[in-house]
Amino acid sequence: MARLLVLRSAPYHRSHLSATATFLLSPSKHPHSSFPSAARRLLLPSPLRVPARAIESSPGVTKQESTPADGEAREPPPPAAPAFEVEELGWGTQLAVKLRMLVAPPWKRVRKGSVLNMKLRGEISDQLKTRFSSGLSLPQICENFVKAAYDPRISGIYLHIEPLRCGWGKVDEIRRHIVDFKKSGKFVVGYMPVCGEKEYYLACACGELYAPPSAYVALFGLTVQQTFLRGVLEKVGIEPEIQRIGRYKSAGDQLARKSMSNEVREMLATLLDNIYGNWLDTISSKHGKKKEEIEEFINSGVYQVARLKEEGWITDLLYDDEVMAMLKERVGQKDKKSLRMVDYSKYSRVSKWTLGLQGGGEQIAVIRASGSITRTRSPLSVPSSGIIAEQLIEKIRTVRESEKYKAVILRIDSPGGDALASDLMWREIRLLADSKPVVASMSDVAASGGYYMAMAAPVIVAEKLTLTGSIGVVTGKFNLQKLYERIDFNKEIISKGRYAELNAADQRPLRPDEAELFEKSAQNAYALFRDKAAMSRSMSVDQMETVAQGRVWSGQDAASRGLVDSLGGFSQALAIAKQKANIPQDRKVQLVEVSKASPTLPEILSGIGGSLLGVDRAVKGVIQDITSLNGVQARMDGILFERMEDLSGENQLFLLVKDIVNYFD
Repeated sequence: MARLLVLRSAPYHRSHLSATATFLLSPSKHPHSSFPSAARRLLLPSPLRVPARAIESSPGVTKQESTPADGEAREPPPPAAPAFEVEELGWGTQLAVKLRMLVAPPWKRVRKGSVLNMKLRGEISDQLKTRFSSGLSLPQICENFVKAAYDPRISGIYLHIEPLRCGWGKVDEIRRHIVDFKKSGKFVVGYMPVCGEKEYYLACACGELYAPPSAYVALFGLTVQQTFLRGVLEKVGIEPEIQRIGRYKSAGDQLARKSMSNEVREMLATLLDNIYGNWLDTISSKHGKKKEEIEEFINSGVYQVARLKEEGWITDLLYDDEVMAMLKERVGQKDKKSLRMVDYSKYSRVSKWTLGLQGGGEQIAVIRASGSITRTRSPLSVPSSGIIAEQLIEKIRTVRESEKYKAVILRIDSPGGDALASDLMWREIRLLADSKPVVASMSDVAASGGYYMAMAAPVIVAEKLTLTGSIGVVTGKFNLQKLYERIDFNKEIISKGRYAELNAADQRPLRPDEAELFEKSAQNAYALFRDKAAMSRSMSVDQMETVAQGRVWSGQDAASRGLVDSLGGFSQALAIAKQKANIPQDRKVQLVEVSKASPTLPEILSGIGGSLLGVDRAVKGVIQDITSLNGVQARMDGILFERMEDLSGENQLFLLVKDIVNYFD
């Protein structure tokens, strides 16, 4: 039977296309098919018998109503931490830094008076990148800001900001680093040839902001959209049979509905209000104006870059060469050569040790989990295959068994994936938390399977606009009877057992008794997920039910409902980890990236092949998703947050669907 059983929530960027293609192309194939799908894929182990965790709150975050089982008073978390603080290095450290710079290898040398040039565009990964990996890395971007603030060879930063394809969580993290870098006294200048809401939100944190006179400007507002394929599927003879558990669970709606449900509309409208409200608050605070004035300006339809200069939204209209000439004069470069700059890639290879920023004696482990969740590695796995449970579990066990790590930060940026894999990692994270402090730090998204992992940690930190929650279940299958009739395809099954054909028969609709069992299995899967979330968060089942139901929350709303403990980025998670490990806040620690990958031959070849052959990484991701989707998925569906100008052009998936429809017409 071409079946589908998922726990999914709403994504935040274009990756929803991959998920949709997977729905259409990847029927489940699992050797243990004697159980109904939902029951088979969410056979969760008995909960660990551990004391209820004390849930903390930061300023502005509502506490949970539940209290610790042992009756102990809650220890307040440290105040919201800045991204970093610039401190004066001792004379001994300064001398050591000068000596290290002198003996640094050529590929790590930087000329005095250089300007760090970073081009922020496209996708930004939450994982560290190797030399052979392409694309931008959030931790390396942030580390470059810190290094540049201390590096006496760097006079300032020149940021090129172009269209971004990442969530608001990463944008907020980078924005904090820009703000804190300015406190070093060095300049940070932004250049923005294409201006949308997200780009301006980030760029306006710079001390100066320039744009070319011909810049593309599209400040029209924000949108959220959801696509529906039910009508298309009917045209080709495919009938989805969907059971949705959770009033707000939008996964499956793409297949089962032709329009948005009232509950999902309410959820998405709330999320959009959070995002747009935060944007207006930030921009109005930046310009010292009322929110209503900013909204009126946006509603006038801003497409002329000259208006941005007139209203004081940018510093001036200059071309890139003019900005560089200005910076050359500012840093005192007298020769006729071009501005001395060091790019993102080269500066990422400058070690913190060279600059005396290597940290202290105590070690805190950082485990990064980014991308879709699968249980095992697929033959088609690529270097950025996402979270492979069996590999991550090995790293978690290594950290648990080591006595050198005083605490652990679990950094999550995942829309979810395989539910069994999520549960296996949940168990290991709980065991890890019994041996040492664990703090979960959410990036852009930690929903469904991503939240499943996070809720195993005693403390969860999220950005204001992290997408999280989505505790719900969707189960379903495809009835291909009409499609088979249209193409003269026949399928006959000989079976023993009343429900033996439940996962095999896709040539007919479900019988009433099969549909009843299918629904019961989904209800059971939802109850297991919800109850485990309640236990993990020290909440009653009734309390959890009010915030579950498949609803996706922003970080700030999740915090006020007990799903998140503190708002902030990685630095806030680090401050809490120090507190839990009894490490003074002013003491430096050594952060050990446990999940940092070494460049492998497949990765090197993949990177070279991608460059020479123009192989799109998104295509690799789609192939990986299709080959790894084997059962219950706790991940996101096709809901897309976009700016207005990003909606042009035809979707490749729909081009494929049109080809299919044309073939049968």
